[in-house]
Amino acid sequence: MADMSIRKYGDPVLRKKTKEVSRVDEKIKKLVLQMLQTLKEAGGMGLAANQVGEELRIIVVDTSRFQTDASPLLIINPVVVHSSGEQVEEEGCLSIPGTYADVKRPLEMTVRGMNLDEKEIVIQTKGVLSRVLSHEIDHLNGILFIDHLSSIKRSLLSRKLRKISTS
Repeated sequence: MADMSIRKYGDPVLRKKTKEVSRVDEKIKKLVLQMLQTLKEAGGMGLAANQVGEELRIIVVDTSRFQTDASPLLIINPVVVHSSGEQVEEEGCLSIPGTYADVKRPLEMTVRGMNLDEKEIVIQTKGVLSRVLSHEIDHLNGILFIDHLSSIKRSLLSRKLRKISTS
């Protein structure tokens, strides 16, 4: 069982821009394993390090939720090098439980980063994985999915958001 909890809306760490990982040491490897376990236990699709209180540029994705025969994806220091098209689908977030809204995201993306062996990886993706990567990379920049909503839609959620941030 993972010994980390997912930070909820209102926690200041969710609004901070995370720091690049300079070296993948045992601490980082342990963090990634704990993040994967936390993600699995929470039943989510993706998780950014700041969602578990770590101000580092690391994301993990449970690709088995939308691809067959897939292993978890982890990206250290992810950078979007290309995005195109658009898709609008309903999104939620483990840090904003019970809250869902339609969000516009890129349809296709190319993301560069590194793996646990400090080797460069490039991921070209389309559809659901593009959505998840965009959502998680936003987290690393202190951006939540609700920030993509109109002020009217955000105000409709304000009571629910206040309740989450005080719980």
